[in-house]
Amino acid sequence: MRSEVERGDERDGRMKDSEDESRGVVVRGDAALVDLGKRISNCRQCVLQPARQPLPHEPRPVCVLSSHARIAICGQAPGTRVHASGRPFTDPSGDRLRDWLGIGPEVFYDPCRVAIVPMGFCFPGLDAKGGDRPPRPECRKLWHDRVFAAMPNIGLRIVIGSYAQAYHLGEHRRSTLSATVADWRDVLAATRKEGRPAIALPHPSWRNNAWLRRNPWFEQECLPVLREEVAALLGEA
Repeated sequence: MRSEVERGDERDGRMKDSEDESRGVVVRGDAALVDLGKRISNCRQCVLQPARQPLPHEPRPVCVLSSHARIAICGQAPGTRVHASGRPFTDPSGDRLRDWLGIGPEVFYDPCRVAIVPMGFCFPGLDAKGGDRPPRPECRKLWHDRVFAAMPNIGLRIVIGSYAQAYHLGEHRRSTLSATVADWRDVLAATRKEGRPAIALPHPSWRNNAWLRRNPWFEQECLPVLREEVAALLGEA
């Protein structure tokens, strides 16, 4: 039987904070966000009514949704290791990304501090050369606008890869991924003015080692600012 306090909260329209963790989808927020997370966890659109060739395996969405988080990691899609673990960035790319951000796993995986919302929630499968296929388009169309509308406290979007840049940066995206990352200062200033600050990053994969060697300014100039922004938002500056 509900207490008078609970009935009073309901009458006042206030929703208590809730949490849920289902098959790789972690949620911290009110009942509406938890319900959205459950819908994502149970989504089979790319198998039942795909926009392209059906997903080659059973869907396993992986993301972290939070109405409390100040940082949002906006990447591409889970890889094979993440598909197996059900936890985002459980691979060497995750180690490098956490180093770029200047935070450890205990902060990175705290859903009250960091949200993780890839453009594709499920591992898209491998192409003929053994690389990951692009993120499935179904996720963006079905979920992303609703997800970010339900996470009002995000103070910085960490935008990783061309598909995430296309969605999150819009007109501030340059002609190539490298050009967008190279222009990170102007991109950050423009998106901050619009109330949705974003820093564009290359993917932290080992495949970008050559790009990092050719562009030492990234580690020398961009990463210190990124770490300062992250520390300030997490109250660790």
